[in-house]
Amino acid sequence: MGGPEPLRMTSDGPEATAALGSGLAALLGPGDLVLLRGELGAGKTTLVRAVARALGVEGPVTSPTFTVAQRYAGRVPVAHLDAYRLSSPDDEELGLALEAIGDDAVALVEWPDVLAGGLPEPRLEVELRHEGGDRRLVVLTTADPRLHAGLDALVAHLRARHRHPPAEPRPARGG
Repeated sequence: MGGPEPLRMTSDGPEATAALGSGLAALLGPGDLVLLRGELGAGKTTLVRAVARALGVEGPVTSPTFTVAQRYAGRVPVAHLDAYRLSSPDDEELGLALEAIGDDAVALVEWPDVLAGGLPEPRLEVELRHEGGDRRLVVLTTADPRLHAGLDALVAHLRARHRHPPAEPRPARGG
């Protein structure tokens, strides 16, 4: 994917990954495709769940490893694909998976590499890399300059929030 340099941030755990997902949802719209890469347990589904919640999806959001694709109704529909068990872009399930994406949904695809050229051009690519314990390096790549600017602001906000968490309320002093 050409364009601006990828953005990098560290997630200290599932809550930080979910905060990133919630922020990403505000930058995405119908027809946007997001490719998610990372090892098992890196937080891809945590990120998808947070995007879906922020887009108004209620109820369980789980990885569709065995169903390949799942669509959720929200303010914006969400299509969640997991290509982990697909063998090739010629796999007969690819057609059904692509139907699930549609132009009306934000589509998030885990393990997209097996689908190779079968997918449309992604608006965003997200890679989550294990860095020990719950820490993850998150790499965000887009060729869209406007999306890159939004991602840059989101990453800066999340870093500042992490560095300066809101102060704990102090107990009232009784007399």
